[in-house]
Amino acid sequence: MTGKTAREIITILWILSFVIGLIPFFGWNRKHTICAKIRRDNTSNTSLTQELSAGDNIISCELPCYFESVVDMHYMVYFNFFVCVLVPLLIMLGIYMKIFTVARNQLRQIELKCVGNGDSQNHGLLQREIRAAKSLSIIVGLFAVCWLPVHILNCLTLFYKQLDKPKVVMYVAILMSHANSAVNPIIYAYRIRDFRNTFRKILAQHFLCRREELYLSSNSSRHNRDQINMTIDPLL
Repeated sequence: MTGKTAREIITILWILSFVIGLIPFFGWNRKHTICAKIRRDNTSNTSLTQELSAGDNIISCELPCYFESVVDMHYMVYFNFFVCVLVPLLIMLGIYMKIFTVARNQLRQIELKCVGNGDSQNHGLLQREIRAAKSLSIIVGLFAVCWLPVHILNCLTLFYKQLDKPKVVMYVAILMSHANSAVNPIIYAYRIRDFRNTFRKILAQHFLCRREELYLSSNSSRHNRDQINMTIDPLL
């Protein structure tokens, strides 16, 4: 994994995110459905009827800017949830189950060898690899916890149209989905040493106004230890 490859992957992911997120702006939304309902409810208002319709085509109308009022649940459930979230999430869960199964088997084999020759080096390396996998699984698990509530509510909204759910429940679910982005950097800094050191450097240089040379000199021993450990365990 080179820096160039990482930048290309990040660019592709951001482009995909923009495309997926902007699809409702290109027509997959509830504008025509809600505007038609407003037109039916206001047939006695001649000026409003003329504004909303030109022949059979709806031109424009004002909608309350609420999530469920403007976003089509077919888009949110069938495309956003089933295709873009659920399928990748199930694939990742399957991969992590495979990782931990293989790691557990290898750990047992190494433990048996350690009993015979007393060498615990391989045991320590595998333990660090398992810790790295756990770090990534925590991030994926947190993503599922934060995002599944809003998608489950969207499914209920689509398949049970008469369901009367409190608005505060939907608001909390939406806030949880956004909170995932705010919590991720904290998880990265806590579990991944490279992120933690980078955040320290940013804090020292840009918030504490310390020069990079002073930061490096005061943290040289720790920095060297991190570089050595990173060659073995980049996610410790």
